Amino acid sequence: MYITFYGAAREVTGSMHLLSAGNDRILLDCGMFQGRRKESAEKNRVLPFDPGIITTCILSHAHIDHSGRIPVLTKHQFKGRVICTRATAAACEYLLLDSAHIQESDANYLNYKTVRSALYRIKDLPKGKNDEIKKLLKKNRHRLNTDTINDLIEKYRLEGVQPLYSTDDAKHALTCFDGYPYNYSVPVGKDITCTLYDAGHILGSAISMIRARENGRDYTICYTGDIGRFDKPIISDPTLNFSKEDRDVDLLIMESTYGNRFHEPVVDLKPHLKKVLTDTYNRGGSVLIPAFAYGRTQELLYFLHELYNSKEVPRIPIYVDSPLATKITRVFGEHPEVYDQETHETFLEHGQNPFSFDKIHFVKSVEESMALNREKKPHIVISASGMCEAGRILHHLRFKIHNPKNTILIVGYMAEHTLGRRILEQGSEYEKSGRSGPPPVVKFFNKEYPLKAHVVELGGFSAHGDKNEMLRFIKESNMRIKKIAVVHGEEDQSISFARHLNKEGFTAIVPKKGETLQIKS
Repeated sequence: MYITFYGAAREVTGSMHLLSAGNDRILLDCGMFQGRRKESAEKNRVLPFDPGIITTCILSHAHIDHSGRIPVLTKHQFKGRVICTRATAAACEYLLLDSAHIQESDANYLNYKTVRSALYRIKDLPKGKNDEIKKLLKKNRHRLNTDTINDLIEKYRLEGVQPLYSTDDAKHALTCFDGYPYNYSVPVGKDITCTLYDAGHILGSAISMIRARENGRDYTICYTGDIGRFDKPIISDPTLNFSKEDRDVDLLIMESTYGNRFHEPVVDLKPHLKKVLTDTYNRGGSVLIPAFAYGRTQELLYFLHELYNSKEVPRIPIYVDSPLATKITRVFGEHPEVYDQETHETFLEHGQNPFSFDKIHFVKSVEESMALNREKKPHIVISASGMCEAGRILHHLRFKIHNPKNTILIVGYMAEHTLGRRILEQGSEYEKSGRSGPPPVVKFFNKEYPLKAHVVELGGFSAHGDKNEMLRFIKESNMRIKKIAVVHGEEDQSISFARHLNKEGFTAIVPKKGETLQIKS
């Protein structure tokens, strides 16, 4: 039995590991690389194996860095099933379609720019006549005339861009999903079963416990996916008590996103959030929160609901400006069976929806979002994407980033080479300097903007366990672990965590991308 680490090995995104047992090839996650556009596009477009050999895909959870390339897999000869929890399957119905829409929109926009530049050169129009080309390529001010653009690409033999996958590809992928409850053993190959346990990371996230028998020997492989935090609201803590047959683990494949970092205690989040909201309100500004549509948005709504109920902060309007977050919030509402006891006691037993109250407005249209960009009265905007790489968040930044009254609140992990990471690092340095001297400048939409808005990070909102919480998962669980492969972390985080594990008496390694490891029972 072998495991090959194809993605999220000494890096964070693109989670993908291939388990080989007999004639079965079981893929653990099929995630999308996120980062620099060109580099990510090259990595995402080609799978490092023939999809036709994959017999089953086990999906730990719905985040795109774990699920985003499943449509690439299913449109190229994959004939198996995607195994996950019911909540994950429900969330993927929205997340994968949204991802497809982004792929198509990005391709259309890049093709528009290619054709526009070519026509400028070919037609050599006098100054002031360029509007004629824009009218040709757009149906109105906001919609691209994709038929005309594609015709011109073919006519002038230009190098067009194809989306990674289409909406139809995503719809086809969703027909391959099978959702199961936690603690239910599912056959995933010949003499191979998988039991999904709650990972505590996000609604529906799972630890995959895979039991296999090969050549007369029994093997147990545990894949954590992403491990959550302890004592957070909404969902249960990461599983520590595994069934008797799942306790002897030959190989634990474990994430390490925060392998050498520590979060603020969960109990400190509300006071800190209260301070940010109050300080910004007193400046007459608004709070802009880039947040993942799945999980982070709902957690913020939960905390804001509590603060508003207790009248601890000004009850200014809260806008959720993300069609995807609106749909995912509906998924949360449909799966109360996985809520923790605190959520039941705080909201459900009082007949309240944790994620909806009178001050929350779910923005429905582009026009409403554009009007919100220009709103001057204090308000809160929660908008995708979480790393500021795409979506409506960029337009809100465009209107609010240069105003020192406003606050950009960072509540999640920002990967290297993303706009979110640049805002966090440059904004934090500016805050540490006492905001003296010229503000830093960040570039997006091909324009430079002074970063005058305050930048505040609340790390305790992370859905990933930190170093101590990951150690708690290993030490306090009833698993007996022979070997640990540390994955899903920037190289320095993974190496540091593995070193610490070895000092603690475990046997831990940090595999490289493409490395194959033999699993020994």
